[in-house]
Amino acid sequence: MKFTLEVTVDDGQPAEAAARELGRVLRYWGGNLHHYALRPGDGSAVYDSAHREVGRWRITADGEG
Repeated sequence: MKFTLEVTVDDGQPAEAAARELGRVLRYWGGNLHHYALRPGDGSAVYDSAHREVGRWRITADGEG
């Protein structure tokens, strides 16, 4: 399987704030990992601390994009 996570970080933020927000996104997603079977086809939106969609994650079979 292949795991893909894409998150758009606001370029208008100072680097420190962007890193802090990305860290929060990753911790939140990692904390909820047990809710997913992690099979090809699984995926979901990723949200920032203001509950705005900032990306997506997905599971695909090896060799799929």
